[in-house]
Amino acid sequence: MIKKGLSILFFSIAIIIVYFISEKYFFRLDLTSEKRYSISDNTKRLLRGLDDDLTFKIYLDGDLNSGFLRLRKATREMLDEFNAYSGGNLKYEFINPSAAPTNPEREKKYEELAKRGILGTMVHDKDKEGKTIQKIVFPWLEISYKGKTWAVNLLKNLPGKSGEENLNISIQNLEFELTSAIRLLTTTETPKVAFIEGHGELPEIYTYDITQALSRYYQIDRGVIGDDPSILNPYSAIIIAAPQEKFPEKDKYIIDQYIMRGGKALWLVDGVKVSLDSLSIYSETMGIPLDVNLSDQLFKYGIRINPVLVLDVQSVLVPVNVAAAGEPARFEPAPWFYSPLLLTSPEHPVTKNLTPVKAQFPSSLDFVGEDLQVQRDILLLTSTGTRIQTMPSLVTMDIINIEKSGYFFNTRHAIVSASMEGIFPSVFTNRMIPEGVRTREKTLTESKPTKMIVVADGSIIQNEVQGYGENTTIVPLGFDRYMNQQFGNRDFILNAVNYLTDDEGWMALRSREIKLRLLNKPAIIGQRKFWQVSNVVLPLIFLSLFGSAFYIVRKKKYTN
Repeated sequence: MIKKGLSILFFSIAIIIVYFISEKYFFRLDLTSEKRYSISDNTKRLLRGLDDDLTFKIYLDGDLNSGFLRLRKATREMLDEFNAYSGGNLKYEFINPSAAPTNPEREKKYEELAKRGILGTMVHDKDKEGKTIQKIVFPWLEISYKGKTWAVNLLKNLPGKSGEENLNISIQNLEFELTSAIRLLTTTETPKVAFIEGHGELPEIYTYDITQALSRYYQIDRGVIGDDPSILNPYSAIIIAAPQEKFPEKDKYIIDQYIMRGGKALWLVDGVKVSLDSLSIYSETMGIPLDVNLSDQLFKYGIRINPVLVLDVQSVLVPVNVAAAGEPARFEPAPWFYSPLLLTSPEHPVTKNLTPVKAQFPSSLDFVGEDLQVQRDILLLTSTGTRIQTMPSLVTMDIINIEKSGYFFNTRHAIVSASMEGIFPSVFTNRMIPEGVRTREKTLTESKPTKMIVVADGSIIQNEVQGYGENTTIVPLGFDRYMNQQFGNRDFILNAVNYLTDDEGWMALRSREIKLRLLNKPAIIGQRKFWQVSNVVLPLIFLSLFGSAFYIVRKKKYTN
């Protein structure tokens, strides 16, 4: 009796000790192999810093198929994990936008959501009888904090991916998408990004779309460099978008010293100049190497833009009149090899899960310098069917008639964009400070750890413009009107700038990967009856065997 009492006492004391330890030291265990239920330390610090209620309204509710139910479940689990670290400041609710007594009321709800940028997704599903039905699903949520609201699209829809793969990618990106919105709502200082002007860069109207997209995250300025080396200091990153004129040494020096102080740069520099006006009028033009006096600077940093044009069998389509002379015009699609659809690296956070990026007359680039303290990663490259055209040479519309043969497209995977991260040497080491620079400071010869991205094509950041004057309309960046398809240009530039300005490692969340464990559908269909019968009959057999064994043992025990 005493032993039993001591056991109960020790057990009670152990429970009390565990209770007080758990009250003082909070921890959670994630036993999954890919840590799918864990969030990053950055996210935990962000949530612990909340000083007001953070409210989520998730519109992913109602009659959903299994895929969207999985996304809904993952969203709830992620928010529960967030709530565990928010100190009780996080609240959420799931809302069914389609819940309405009448169709007019339902349509009114849809219109109200559309005004806030929340658009429905048409889903084709099957009912119990196998008939195809259409549903409108809203994979969106709204986050509210201190009177500010931000809408987040939870669904990633990448062309060429199956529905299951896109939903899995959406789940992988949940933490990044949610924390990005929370940081935007909670930040008190807006970082600055500058477009450099004065060297024939793209006018503002041709970067309007990406400027609008970036302005959600940054204060965007534009201007010439001037003569003060400190003029770029307030900016988290600078963008050099398709310059056409030579950079004076003064401007190169100021950019170089900005990078030496830890500044970030996105270079979009053409290697070849092609006159589109001549091409459209005469169906041919001469491509010539473009020298904007940046070759030595980029070479010093570890990269070289080649004065060549890159052609690719994986390209956009253009309408071509195939009617004979004297007949009515008849247009058919033909590949425009000078406008490749660039492959994106699945490993880098800038390009992971990104649709192909549309280019126009891109060049290739090479890595140079083996002794640099710089890590270099490929971001964009061409397909296995590539041709390198050296310059100067003729650029002609007749290229559309070339056969897609391995003889003509005899190169594989030309690099068009790359990222570099590390410590860079100055191009002005052992050189005089250029004339016109107002400074008394010593030239820095080695940079602080920093990053830059180089793209050998300025058109990647350029949106199209339609009409004139009051009728001018901006075509979204990366949208191809003829193919009626949105490519990944806008997301690529956004991710590139976010990567450059990310000093806390938030972009690493885009590299998170959750394994997709899909059921074998052919096996399910072929073995459906077997597994149905097994699931019904086997439990009954095991139950009968257990009952019989229990009866025999019990009878034998009490008979003896």
